Amino acid sequence: MSRKIRAIYKKLFRAFGQQHWWPAKSGFEVILGAILTQNTSWRNVQRALLQLKKSGNFSPAGLKALPLKELSQLIRPAGFYNFKAAYIKEFLKFFFKEYRGSLPKMRLKNKDLLRAQLLSLKGIGPETADSILLYALDKPVFVVDAYTRRILSRHHLIKPQDSYTDIQGLFERSLEQDSKMFNEYHALLVKLAKDYCLKNKPKCQLCPLK
Repeated sequence: MSRKIRAIYKKLFRAFGQQHWWPAKSGFEVILGAILTQNTSWRNVQRALLQLKKSGNFSPAGLKALPLKELSQLIRPAGFYNFKAAYIKEFLKFFFKEYRGSLPKMRLKNKDLLRAQLLSLKGIGPETADSILLYALDKPVFVVDAYTRRILSRHHLIKPQDSYTDIQGLFERSLEQDSKMFNEYHALLVKLAKDYCLKNKPKCQLCPLK
């Protein structure tokens, strides 16, 4: 199984090359994107992020000071905006209390502590927490999403009942504990799912993993 996991990475990297993922200009933008992307498309997240930037409050301190109702309206394009605004406020409260609003200070902590802290926050589940850890804090944690599950299921590498932790463990046992590798692998799986391993009409005959 580990050999197959490594082989998939090599084939996808040869086919697609480096992906330069996550599409954000700062660690803080990654965190906001990870929260906003829940149950919506990345296009909608980009629209919400653009509105936040145009508001002139696009910083931890700026969003912390912004009234909840105003924040919810700015992120309206991302959907579930009242919930997500509350989640962002919850994260910011934690961020300033524990780390004084500093990502460099946050990065000094070990990944297990950080993961536990993030999962204790309302609105942050395993995928969101791990996206923050990997892409914003450069911690070696493998992110599992619906694309990952779809691809591995179609190649009979996981079972329908396998949990997030089961699938994550498969990757983390099979690969070196390297955040750059985990980053690239996840991005390649996203690319494969969007271009070939489509939900309803997969292009199996053209797939690099054929």
